[in-house]
Amino acid sequence: MFDFEELKNVMADLDEDRMKEILDDVMQDGGSEAKKALEACQQGMDIVGKRFESGEYFVGDLIYAGEIMTDAVEIMKEALAGEAGEGGEKTKMILCTVKDDLHDIGKNIVKAMLEANGFEVLDLGIDVPAEKVVETVKAENIKIVALSGVLTLALNSMKDTVDALKAAGLTDVKVIVGGAPVSENSIAITGADEWAYSPQKTVDTCKAWANK
Repeated sequence: MFDFEELKNVMADLDEDRMKEILDDVMQDGGSEAKKALEACQQGMDIVGKRFESGEYFVGDLIYAGEIMTDAVEIMKEALAGEAGEGGEKTKMILCTVKDDLHDIGKNIVKAMLEANGFEVLDLGIDVPAEKVVETVKAENIKIVALSGVLTLALNSMKDTVDALKAAGLTDVKVIVGGAPVSENSIAITGADEWAYSPQKTVDTCKAWANK
């Protein structure tokens, strides 16, 4: 049995070397405990967020934490994927940070987890205008779009993107929104189909949509 409490704490303390040691141990048997390890890492990230809010951590710490979390997902990628993506065609989807928002830590973590679960992710990057999303949906025949944002104004850009998709007649495209300003109320504000409070929620929702 692995010490997931320690894993949570080393993640919170930004101890990358010890985190990798623990995850290498987790993967020794192929990663049967990878999902529990991922939960521990996410709990550590929650602590990082609280330390940032209290002033103990700074923006540089947040960025570093995001990089560590991305590395953690990469280490466990095969185990987290399970049977996802084995055989058959991968579901192609769009992921981006919306217009006027330049944050990508959360987006990159979500991307790594989606790819681990068998999705082909078209990452459009940051500060992405609604027209770019619509253009890519049409060109690539996309049915799932994930929109990320950290700033409060991102909600307006998310709404603009959903509105642009509908205006283009792309009403069968499913949209999920996530990030710091997003809550259950965001569905009504943006017109999105779902909202995510964690990377795992994004993965679970997109997998459910892909399997319909």
